[in-house]
Formats: sequence, structure tokens, C-alpha cells
Amino acid sequence: MADNIINLAIQVLPLAGHGDKYAIIDKAINCIQQSGLKYKVCPFETVVEGRYSEVIALVDKIQQTLFEAGTEEVLINMKLQRRKDRDVFIDEKTGKYEDESESPIRGSRLNMK
Repeated sequence: MADNIINLAIQVLPLAGHGDKYAIIDKAINCIQQSGLKYKVCPFETVVEGRYSEVIALVDKIQQTLFEAGTEEVLINMKLQRRKDRDVFIDEKTGKYEDESESPIRGSRLNMK
């Protein structure tokens, strides 16, 4: 398969370790922010848009970061949308519902089409 642009919804649930669970989740979101990929933070998950290889590498980076931060166990729920021969964009699903001046979609690749 080609390394097309995909969408991945990722939910990080720290299961073990000491400290504030939200601080651990914030570290995961920070990894996403630092990735340069397009993303949208939602109340229960964050949706990431990027090439398949980049997004999967980001999932590995999030896990590594959380373990280095002291988390002993993490549960990561993922929902992936991928097409055989075309790209997938967040805006295809939610763009018509959002006011462009107040768009919650963030990242450096806002015009990937």
C-alpha cells in the first residue's frame, strides 16, 4: 500500500504509575503538537492526520515519552481510517461544521490537499 495520508484517532489512558493522569495525557498531546502533523484535540481523543508511516511513528514516540515520564503501563485506543489509493482528510468529515475563523484544527500542515 502507498504511504497515503490517513486519520488516526488516539486515546491515551495511563493505567499505572504515580502522579497526575492528566499530566501524562498532556505529555502525549505535547508529542502530537511537536510532530508537525495536523491534529484536532477532542474531549476523549485526539485526531491526527498525516502519512501512515509518520502517524505510526508518532504512536511509538508517544509510548516512549510516557514510559520515560514514569508511566509503567498505558492503554492506547486507536481508530484508523485509511484508503487504498487516496488520502483521507479531517476536513472531509468535520469541515462543514466548523467556522474557519475559530477552527480547532492545529498543526503546520493545514493545507495538505
